[in-house]
Amino acid sequence: MQHPTIIALGEVLWDLFPDAPQFGGAPANFACHAARHSGQGAEHQPASVVMASAVGNDERGRRALRVLADNNVDVTCVETIDGRPTGTVGVDLDDQGRPRFTIHDHVAWDHLTWDDALATRLSVADAVYFGTLAQRGEPSRSVIRRALSVAEHAIRLLDVNLRSPFYDAALIRESVQLCTVLKLSDEELPEVGRACGVPLASPSQMLAQLRQQYDLDLVVMTRGADGAIAVSADHVVEQPGSPVNVVDTVGAGDAFTAALLCGELQQSPRADTLRRACAVAAQVCTHAGAVPG
Repeated sequence: MQHPTIIALGEVLWDLFPDAPQFGGAPANFACHAARHSGQGAEHQPASVVMASAVGNDERGRRALRVLADNNVDVTCVETIDGRPTGTVGVDLDDQGRPRFTIHDHVAWDHLTWDDALATRLSVADAVYFGTLAQRGEPSRSVIRRALSVAEHAIRLLDVNLRSPFYDAALIRESVQLCTVLKLSDEELPEVGRACGVPLASPSQMLAQLRQQYDLDLVVMTRGADGAIAVSADHVVEQPGSPVNVVDTVGAGDAFTAALLCGELQQSPRADTLRRACAVAAQVCTHAGAVPG
C-alpha cells in the first residue's frame, strides 16, 4: 500500500509518575509508534499518521503537541480548547512495573468536536484507531462514532482500554460492533466476553466466538510476558513473549497495536506481524514511559 493514512481518535494526556510526568494516552502513544514503525522495510512506504484529539491552552498541551510533531504525527486535527485542561492521569507502579491509574475527568479530550478537516482526512483513511476510554462521555463519544461511520471502508481497529469507572457493558458491545479488528488483553477478555454474551471458555475459543459473532476480520489478544494470539477466519497464530528487564509496562500494548496495524496495512504474513509486534512491545518495557525518546 502506497503511503497509507492512519487516524488515531481519542485521548492525549500526561501520565503523572511519582518522579516525573510522561507523555501518554493510548491513542497518542499508538500514533507515535505507528509513525515510527510504518515505513520500516525498503518495500514499505511510511504512513501519514493523524492525531484527532484536543488539548488545553496550557503548557502541557503545548508540550504534547511538540511530542506528537517530533514523532512525525500530524496535529492539524488536534484542537486547543480554552477553559479545559490538558488531560492528566496519576500513575503508581507495583513491584513488577504494572501501572495503576487515576484518570482525571472534565479535560480537553472529553470535548472533541467535528470539523471539515477531520471529515476530509477520514474520507481517505486506510485505517482508524479508537478505544473505549475516549467514549466515556459526550461530545467525544458522538464524534468518534461519526468518524467511524465516515471511514466505513477503512480498517477500524478497536483497542479495548477498560478503565473503571469509565465503561459499561453497553459501551463495550457498541464499540466491538463498530470495529473490523479487535485488540484486547488477557485481563480484559473476561469482561469483554461477559459484555458480549460469550460463554467462559478457553481464550482461543472465546476469541473465535467474538470474531464470528461480530463478523470481525481479526481478533488479537496480548498476554503480557507470554506474548500474543491472533484469530482470523482461517488461522490461529500464537507468538511467545520475549524476556526483557522490565522498567515499566506503560504503553507496551499501544506499541504492540501500532506494529500490528502496520503489519496489516502492509499485508505482511500474520506470524511475522505478531512476532514483530511482541518484540516492539517488549522493547518499550525496557524504558520509562510509553514513548521512549
